[in-house]
Amino acid sequence: MKSLLLALSLLVTSFSTLGADMSNGADNFYTSEKVTVEKVTFNDQYGLAVAGNLFAPKGLAPNAKSAAIIVGHPMGAVKEQSANLYATKMAEQGFVTLALDLPFWGESAGVPRNAVAPDLYVEAFSAAVDYLGTRPNVDRNRIGVIGICGSGGFAIAAAKIDPRLKAIATISMYDMGAANRNGIQHGVSLAQRQQVLLQAANQRYVEFQGGNPLYTSGAPHTLTGDAIGDEFYDFYRTPRGEVTPADASPQNTTRPTLTSNVKFMNFYPFNDIETISPRPLLLITGANAHSREFSEDAYQRAAEPKELLVIPNAGHVDLYDRVDLIPFAKLTTFFKSHLQ
Repeated sequence: MKSLLLALSLLVTSFSTLGADMSNGADNFYTSEKVTVEKVTFNDQYGLAVAGNLFAPKGLAPNAKSAAIIVGHPMGAVKEQSANLYATKMAEQGFVTLALDLPFWGESAGVPRNAVAPDLYVEAFSAAVDYLGTRPNVDRNRIGVIGICGSGGFAIAAAKIDPRLKAIATISMYDMGAANRNGIQHGVSLAQRQQVLLQAANQRYVEFQGGNPLYTSGAPHTLTGDAIGDEFYDFYRTPRGEVTPADASPQNTTRPTLTSNVKFMNFYPFNDIETISPRPLLLITGANAHSREFSEDAYQRAAEPKELLVIPNAGHVDLYDRVDLIPFAKLTTFFKSHLQ
């Protein structure tokens, strides 16, 4: 078990701090008097209810035919962590926006909770297009997507098979497949990977017979001095960004189930990424982000039009909520140009 936890710890995130670091405008729970917010639910193609927060500029006409943007939260998070912030800021710029909870997380349906199901995560983005594209105040031909952390990979995977997504932006993107297969900077060996697979496979017997689920390590609950883990701690385990859904335990937030997490090893979101062209792709990452390799990999594989934007002095989690670092002006220009 110690070696399993060691292998999984290589998959989590960066920098040591005492308590919540609110520098550079950290404002995860930002709200705006310029926008309206409505809780919504809609079904995906498989009948699972997807929950979201729908934002719109205040005073938007009922039949406005506005451009719209779907916003996906970081892997293991919920829509109230980073996604709502991005959705609110982009609604201030005139877009209808939808921050969603991935299936098995937050207020969306799915059992067991915290399960990993890459195909259903990807489907949630297409279901969000279904929902937005049938609203009278949205132009179904002008729908884009912002994917944060793991949702960057899910958004790209959705865009490859759903041409209704007209413009794609990613923030601090994780390729959850590569991260689980290889770790950060290929820090996980094949032997470690195989051990994780074996432990997960054996755990299936336990759960099939009614035993309790095991979870991956997720964001740590204490500062350990590990740069990646401490960065996640500062966001997920302090008032800066902590959210515990109604049906969850604080001990298990951000922690996928072990037996389902191995499904990421069959997830290859960047294969055929070039087929998204001629739709535009904007990849935003921090200069100091441990996850930078994933945005660079996607950029190298993608076809034009594409852009890689590296934010100076920013780490991975910085771009979740630090509004002084997040390039909202660039995102606004990108979507206004490509969702005309």
